[in-house]
Amino acid sequence: MGRMPSTEPLTGYVPRSDDDILQRARAFYERVRTRRTVRAFSDRPVPRAVVEACLLAAGTAPSGANLQPWHFVVVDDPATRRHIREAAEAEERAFYQERAPDDWLAALAPLGTTADKPFLETAPVLIAVFVQPYTLRPDGTKRKHYYATESVGIATGLLVTALHEAGLVCLTHTPSPMGFLCEILGRPGFERPFVLLVAGHPAENARVPRITRKPLSEIASFL
Repeated sequence: MGRMPSTEPLTGYVPRSDDDILQRARAFYERVRTRRTVRAFSDRPVPRAVVEACLLAAGTAPSGANLQPWHFVVVDDPATRRHIREAAEAEERAFYQERAPDDWLAALAPLGTTADKPFLETAPVLIAVFVQPYTLRPDGTKRKHYYATESVGIATGLLVTALHEAGLVCLTHTPSPMGFLCEILGRPGFERPFVLLVAGHPAENARVPRITRKPLSEIASFL
């Protein structure tokens, strides 16, 4: 027979009444519904301790077999941010001019996005999120990570929410392709870029697209 897994008592759970649970759920929704993707950032610095706390929150995400197949690279060095901007804009120009299908460009048009990404230099913090489909054991053999992409997606969602809860704004940036991030940031061959989060404070004159979100009836079914 296999070895029984090691367990410990559940801690941190607080029994609550249904009314309390509902109030907490609605209060969280009211906070998180104000989250918006921002493209105009202030250069106001963000304390590293704030970023560290948000990353710790992201690291609590569930993952396949608890293998935690993510790595976060925080970039606050201006020269590195400039290098990333140059590489990202080169890929974005090629995408917009050569690779992007017409329907994708039409979908992006109302948001006003272009190949120019000044926020990659203006924002004080970039967080490159990497997914690890596998890692290497000390003997050089591969250890597969199960549901790696799904796990990193959940962790990224927690990170975006943690940044918002902390009072910051962010942008999920996915230049296509993103391989340049591995080279610039010196990541190992078993990692691949998942998303580049741009984080900080909004510019004083920041504006966001006027959008609506789908109602509950369109995003959920109760059977």
